[in-house]
Amino acid sequence: MADEPATNTTAAQSQPSAVPLGGSVIPLVNKLQDIFAQLGSQSTIELPQVAVVGSQSSGKSSVLEALVGRDFLPRGNDICTRRPLVLQLLQTKTDEEYGEFLHLPGKRFYDFSEIRREIQAQTDKEAGGNKGVSDKQIRLKIFSPHVLDITLVDLPGITKVPVGEQPADIEARIRTMIMSYIKQPSCLILAVTPANSDLANSDALQIAGIADPDGYRTIGIITKLDIMDRGTDARNLLLGKVIPLRLGYVGVVNRSQEDIMFNRSIKDALVAEEKFFRSRPVYNGLADRCGVPQLAKKLNQILVQHIKAILPGLKSRISSALVSVAKEHASYGEITESKAGQGALLLNILSKYSEAFSSMVEGKNEEMSTSELSGGARIHYIFQSIFVKSLEEVDPCEDLTDDDIRTAIQNATGPKSALFVPDVPFEVLIRRQIARLLDPSLQCARFIYDELMKISHHCLVNELQRFPVLRKRMDEVIGNFLREGLEPSETMIGHIIEMEMDYINTSHPNFIGGSKAVEIALQQIKSSKVPLPITRHKDGVEPDKAPSSERSLKSRAILARQVNGIMADQGVRPTVEVEKVAPAGNTSGSSWGISSIFGGSDNRVPAGKESVTNKPFSEPVQNVEHAFAMIHLREPPTILRPSESHSEQENVEIAVTKLLLRSYYDIVRKNIEDSIPKAVMHFLVSGTINGILLLNKPSPSFMLCESYKT
Repeated sequence: MADEPATNTTAAQSQPSAVPLGGSVIPLVNKLQDIFAQLGSQSTIELPQVAVVGSQSSGKSSVLEALVGRDFLPRGNDICTRRPLVLQLLQTKTDEEYGEFLHLPGKRFYDFSEIRREIQAQTDKEAGGNKGVSDKQIRLKIFSPHVLDITLVDLPGITKVPVGEQPADIEARIRTMIMSYIKQPSCLILAVTPANSDLANSDALQIAGIADPDGYRTIGIITKLDIMDRGTDARNLLLGKVIPLRLGYVGVVNRSQEDIMFNRSIKDALVAEEKFFRSRPVYNGLADRCGVPQLAKKLNQILVQHIKAILPGLKSRISSALVSVAKEHASYGEITESKAGQGALLLNILSKYSEAFSSMVEGKNEEMSTSELSGGARIHYIFQSIFVKSLEEVDPCEDLTDDDIRTAIQNATGPKSALFVPDVPFEVLIRRQIARLLDPSLQCARFIYDELMKISHHCLVNELQRFPVLRKRMDEVIGNFLREGLEPSETMIGHIIEMEMDYINTSHPNFIGGSKAVEIALQQIKSSKVPLPITRHKDGVEPDKAPSSERSLKSRAILARQVNGIMADQGVRPTVEVEKVAPAGNTSGSSWGISSIFGGSDNRVPAGKESVTNKPFSEPVQNVEHAFAMIHLREPPTILRPSESHSEQENVEIAVTKLLLRSYYDIVRKNIEDSIPKAVMHFLVSGTINGILLLNKPSPSFMLCESYKT
């Protein structure tokens, strides 16, 4: 029994090539693990380790204690391991044996029962005292001359039925925790299965098969060989004939619960294990697959070879991360303690930011991307390719139906006049179309505001990493600059639109004008082959045959309209009666005609030709029955709409109005396309740049001086 530690040491020394490598590489990896453990989830580099998995009461804890040669793990009838325990075994050249916890640096535990109590206390601290589990690690180093350099992670055992404060999904939670370790290609899997259970139903091999389907990283451990049914043995299991594993199996004999209760030492248990295998002829020839000493040697060799295999890739990832961190560190600059130095540093940072911002807007930044538009190029794109093109694609008549225009024309006709005066409906409708330009103009300003915010954030990334408070303050200041520029921009945009609406400049040289619109409308009607009524002059000459000067006058005239069956300037005389009394060959009473620029049609009936219905009311009534025959008018409807059918005259009026709308809208659109970008550039872009450049001045800079400290 006293010679057993020497047996372990001899086993370690029997591999002269492996032990020196393991003695130098494994401790180095352990140091890296300690460092990365303190970083928590920030570390993206996975280091090689061995995870121990198995079902509850499979013998995991006994295997680990046998590898250490000491009792140090909590014991109980229920789940024992409730937090991942990272166990680093380090071989020493002295006879001292002690343990150190990462959370208690510098404190050595020579009494292994104290190690057990500390593990239990830390477990209860995180997982509670009633069987709860936690994924927060406990890291323990054990220094001993009787161990080989191995790093193991003891994970909670897979359980089926929740106990104590464990949630109903405790099995799923534990499996998720185990998988987070063993799914990493850098992790070796130590799958522990008791020999008195069916290997095909092993929870450890099942979850290991999910994480390592090819079996390159899995080592099988068969425990409790001494309690197998009589007449059975584990030879085929150890030879991999049942479930093969590339790294093979190792069989061990653990202490029984009775041995633990009577404080049987692990050294005595190792002697008993050796005697067990020697007394079983079935295990002859399997010496390298049986016993805890062989397991320790195998784990050490496999872990060293595993580290050698992944070391080049690990070195490459660490070197890449080191270059990135060094670059970030260099960007932080020197530490300055004096007030003067702090002020100079602050001015330097603000100066660099101001230069970066203005150069990006002006397109002069050397770090700008060559694969996509950025900075000022995006602002120019918004002005020209989004704002201007969107306005150019708008037809001012697209949201106006012919009925809308006809209704506007009739609404513009007062009760004293039946003349179509295009100025009135045109001004009403064009103001409505100009008002539509407000929303896209405000949207354009908002787009530019968003782009300037993006530019600001891009410029703040590098220089202000070391000063998060100053960065936050800078964000607030720049945000204020931008908002102070956006507000007058939006106000100016509103004024520009209002000015266009307040004064409709029909004298603009590019405006088509009423007479030209009438000529074009008539040509459109003719070209569409819509027959127009022939208006003859008193001398019977058709308009097309009239002299050119007279036709020009007609083309500039306003159309006289027939409204509800009543001709202009005819009082209340129905059209039918006008036709009856009109001289033969006179067409002045036709449905429409062109007489003068803003005058009405000369459709009055000659004197002496009045209808009987227009006789004075003082004339005696000849028929009594007529005195009682009253004409009743229908009540006007709540909503009056124009008739659905369009007359030829109305077609011309609609065409004239559309021509006027499109002509003037084009003038306004060009003004807006020119004025809105100018307003945005003046108030928002240039105003923001000027405000940022003021940061280079000492006074506003030192207002931020207290904010630069982290």
